[in-house]
Amino acid sequence: MPYTTIDGVSINYEILGDRGPSMALSPGGRNGYENILPVAKRMAANGYRVLLHDRRNCGASDVSFDPSRSEYQVWADDLDALLRQFAMAPAIIGGSSSGARLALTFARRHPRSVRAMLLWRVTGGNFAATRLAENYYDKYARLAGEGGMAAVCAEEHFAEGIRRRPSNRDRLMALDPKQFIAIMRAWRAPFVAGADLPVIGTSEADLRSIQAPTCIIPGNDLTHGSATGLNAARLMPNAEAHRLNVEDQNVDLVPAEEWYKMVDDIAAIFLDFLSRKVTREAVPAYAAGG
Repeated sequence: MPYTTIDGVSINYEILGDRGPSMALSPGGRNGYENILPVAKRMAANGYRVLLHDRRNCGASDVSFDPSRSEYQVWADDLDALLRQFAMAPAIIGGSSSGARLALTFARRHPRSVRAMLLWRVTGGNFAATRLAENYYDKYARLAGEGGMAAVCAEEHFAEGIRRRPSNRDRLMALDPKQFIAIMRAWRAPFVAGADLPVIGTSEADLRSIQAPTCIIPGNDLTHGSATGLNAARLMPNAEAHRLNVEDQNVDLVPAEEWYKMVDDIAAIFLDFLSRKVTREAVPAYAAGG
């Protein structure tokens, strides 16, 4: 697997396709980029050059904790550095759930690097903010407080990161648990502050300021309510919302695997949008099995 270095942090990446407009896609949660391959492969098969990477603290990339910026600001700045490193900026920026939050943060911090955005399963509301803050920050702070960094290393997410990149264990164990807890709390604060915003981490003013053409496919569970995606599309000046043929479900989370059963529908919506709103070059006819 190829790696590149950004500010001393090794980032695992892959580029699909060798021609066409540049695109970068990010998965939901803290998943590795393999989680978003179903969509990425369709886009590459239809004439796009797609950058995928494991965000720091995810997948096979290094763990690294920068308390001077929010987690999403760190990820956005890493992505901009990657795009520039590979001469792929400006690019179409997209993602699901946390990948969509990353895309919106990216658009605010690096507007010149954005050609368009493709967002699906957008998150908003108190339920989502509370649930995700527990999953992303609170449980790790508790583990560090109760069992030190050894307990953090043994937790499922970080244990998988260590399995994929063994040097991550030394990086984690080198941290003082108190320092780690302080960073988790620092990252948590702006996250939960977004509970009352239209999208977690993105205010109404922020959404109205984003000029890039944007396609949003709303989600259908309590974490990714359809109303959140539809409202975001109304607030953004150059956005469209396109619902899949799914009903809202009264469950915390519809698994990503269920969504990727509809990958051809997702890709078709995005490809149609790009052909109408963004891409001037001729794009091949949609290849469903790409």
